[in-house]
Amino acid sequence: MAWNEPGGSKGKNPWGGGNEQGPPDLDEMLKKLQDKFGGLFGGRGSEGGEGGGGVPQAGPVGIGIVVAVLLLVWALSGIYIVDEGRRGVVTQFGAFHKITGPGPHWHARFIQRVEKVNVDQIRSVEMGFADTAESIMLTQDENIIELKFSLQYKVKDPRDYLFNVRDPDSVLHQTAESAIREVVGKSTLDKVITTGRTEIAASTMKLLQETLDLYEVGLELTSVNMQKAQAPGQVQDAFADAVKAREDEQRLKNEAEAYANDILPRARGAAARRVEEANAYKAKVIAEAGGEASRFESVLAEYKKAPIVTRKRLYIDTMESVMERSTMVMVDVDGGNNLLYLPLDQIMKRQPPVGDYSGGGINLPQSPLLPSPPSTTKENANRMRDNLRSREVR
Repeated sequence: MAWNEPGGSKGKNPWGGGNEQGPPDLDEMLKKLQDKFGGLFGGRGSEGGEGGGGVPQAGPVGIGIVVAVLLLVWALSGIYIVDEGRRGVVTQFGAFHKITGPGPHWHARFIQRVEKVNVDQIRSVEMGFADTAESIMLTQDENIIELKFSLQYKVKDPRDYLFNVRDPDSVLHQTAESAIREVVGKSTLDKVITTGRTEIAASTMKLLQETLDLYEVGLELTSVNMQKAQAPGQVQDAFADAVKAREDEQRLKNEAEAYANDILPRARGAAARRVEEANAYKAKVIAEAGGEASRFESVLAEYKKAPIVTRKRLYIDTMESVMERSTMVMVDVDGGNNLLYLPLDQIMKRQPPVGDYSGGGINLPQSPLLPSPPSTTKENANRMRDNLRSREVR
């Protein structure tokens, strides 16, 4: 049974009232709400007395509060934070205003605009990998070569990067292709493929950076690498053989240098040793000659004092030195026959040891303790002649 049917709610309504009044009027509720806001802003609640339908009038205090709230919201909306490694480029009415570094900053919203640029990010671009026509280049000696490059770069100047060119990355790609073709066009095919890769990459990086600075693109190169350099496929086998031959040439040169570095120091050491030995021998001969000269001068002085005695002493010393090396002795007897004396004991001592055969090519070193070998026949004849002359002198 519904609440408003006779006897259904026993005189009660859903709002808890015991009277039989109807639901509240919506217009009355809106009017009360307007009266409350009108009192807040300093206006009167209604016009024409009770029951009048006037509109609330805003006062200066209410307007000030609204303006203050709007200004606060506008000011808070202008706060922004620039992360580490980025730069904030502030534009005012579309024109460049300033650059802000990492940290919190503020800008006037709706008047200024901020665009954040990453200046620490290393970006890369590859050339010749996707487009075959881009990798084919002409060398100085009119040969065709296939090259592939990779470039790494970063933003150097955020203002130039955003405002000077429409598409900095596309400008970099086109400028890099032009710079590479210029450097390769001044190099020979052999240099590009073998030993000139590092030099070509460095020259390309220098030329490309100078061009980017001239265009004021705002980019800075960090590295330029030549990933691949080869001859066209039709002559690839021939060039591979040429490269292998150059590698073999370099290997042989390295081996020769290693051998020279090993043998030359030893040769220099041996030469220095020979020079020192020669100097020592020279000093020895000079010293001996000086000693002999001094001895002769001393003997000459004695000879001048006593010639006969000195001659006899020299004769005796000479005969002793000669006879001690002789294997036979001749005895001169006055009025009789000369006798030849053979010292068998000395001859036996001078026999070679067992197993020593002079005719078999075996040479044993002469011991300094043994006497010298016998003199030749010519030397013996000379000694006999000297002995006869000495007897005649006496």
